[in-house]
Amino acid sequence: MYKELKIFSGNSNPALAKEIGGHLGIELGAATVSSFSDGEIRVHIEENVRGADVFLIQSCSPPVNTSVMELLIMIDALKRSSAYRITAVIPYFGYARQDRKDQPRVPITAKLMADLITTAGADRVLTMDLHAGQIQGFFNIPVDNLYAAPVLLDYISKRGGSNLVVVSPDAGGVERARAFAKRLQAQLAIIDKRREGPNNAQVMNIIGDVAGRNALLLDDMIDTAGTIVQGAQACADKGATMVWAGCTHPVLSGPALERLQSSCLTEVVVTNTIPLNGKEQRCPKLRVLSVAPLLGEAISRIHEEESVSSLFS
Repeated sequence: MYKELKIFSGNSNPALAKEIGGHLGIELGAATVSSFSDGEIRVHIEENVRGADVFLIQSCSPPVNTSVMELLIMIDALKRSSAYRITAVIPYFGYARQDRKDQPRVPITAKLMADLITTAGADRVLTMDLHAGQIQGFFNIPVDNLYAAPVLLDYISKRGGSNLVVVSPDAGGVERARAFAKRLQAQLAIIDKRREGPNNAQVMNIIGDVAGRNALLLDDMIDTAGTIVQGAQACADKGATMVWAGCTHPVLSGPALERLQSSCLTEVVVTNTIPLNGKEQRCPKLRVLSVAPLLGEAISRIHEEESVSSLFS
């Protein structure tokens, strides 16, 4: 007999949490997540969760540090309330870009995040499009890394036409771009990017043919949009007919929105793992697709002990 399924949410992405609850046909659990006057986070779970199979939905969206602390404190509260199992549902897993020591005296924050979440009391993690797949190995608890590919592919296949080339904005994203190109029966191109510092990239060359084609730049996230915008301009300079972009996580920090609006990109397709603010919602180039049905189905399968990987067969 399955334990009772309950879903709770922090303050990072309540709209997505409600949409997931609607897909599953259940109401979000009652919880107060507020702050004391000095900024410390206060959490109160306002209903019985003893023996329940609890899924806590919290994305690492801005303000990132507050979102992370809310996640950890809510996990602790649920653990101390005797929940049977706690699954941290983290649509956008923050601090994942520092996943290795690429220079002396730097942290590995992805591992630190894994340790914090496990120590807080999570029994498993459900996330989407990790910046690096090997981050799953930083955990000593089960991790399900979903892919937004089914959601993006459905839209792209209708929008991209037959003369499509999928472009990886850097060498690290080649595997993702190749998988999309294979599913779409499209050509593949790679941008040789040299990074001169954090949030600062310079396009050097394009490997592959984009001339006369619709170029789709594909990445896991768009942060300051420097990489995507420079890559788009490089494709346009090489003769691409139309250039657009797709990503799972619209971080869109700093000058990102202004860069996208003034770029040669026709459209930027993103998902709702991170909520857009009012200014971003009004950007005519942004097209938001929902991953709530995908996350909802994964939650249902985990709860009923069914296969999650078959979602992508």
